[in-house]
Amino acid sequence: MSIFGTVTVKNGKYRPRGDFHHITPNVPIRDEDQAWRLVGVTNPRDMTYIHTYGGEAVFFENLAKGKIHGTRCDNPDCEFKGTVYLPFRIHCPDCLARNTVVDLTDVCKKTAKIHTFMVCERSGAFNTLEKPIKFINVEFEGVSTILMSYLSMGEPKIGMRVVPIFRTLDPTYTITDLSWVPEGTPAEALPKGFTFG
Repeated sequence: MSIFGTVTVKNGKYRPRGDFHHITPNVPIRDEDQAWRLVGVTNPRDMTYIHTYGGEAVFFENLAKGKIHGTRCDNPDCEFKGTVYLPFRIHCPDCLARNTVVDLTDVCKKTAKIHTFMVCERSGAFNTLEKPIKFINVEFEGVSTILMSYLSMGEPKIGMRVVPIFRTLDPTYTITDLSWVPEGTPAEALPKGFTFG
């Protein structure tokens, strides 16, 4: 049994079970230059947040299945009807109508290329990606938006063709389940837990 809380949904209601908050004893902070004088304490706390995906759940669930879903505005009254979005947008930003979910896996596999990139040698708290992190902005043919993600292998270059890879073994159901590698990367070279889908 997990020491952390779990959540299920039944009859449209969230049902939390277990312990969601863990208190850890404070540890003194001492000044080494002043005879170990007390200057404070750490105040560690472990808290589990319930983060709901709502209408975006289909996007995160399908990453674990090796698929990328975006959305399209199909409102006949919208000036920009037919616009395709990735990252996933529940509503059209122009007419506010609910978008239609569309499978963009093939489009991503055939047309993805790096629009721009940045390499980060340091990261923030709770980072799970290996450093340096090669953040890439990926553009796709027929998609009006650009997706921010990360390159798992190789060195990024503007205009470089990339293909998606998916964490299908022990997925986290977060955006890090989707990554990219240079076109032509062999399957046996992929990071552990990742496949081409």
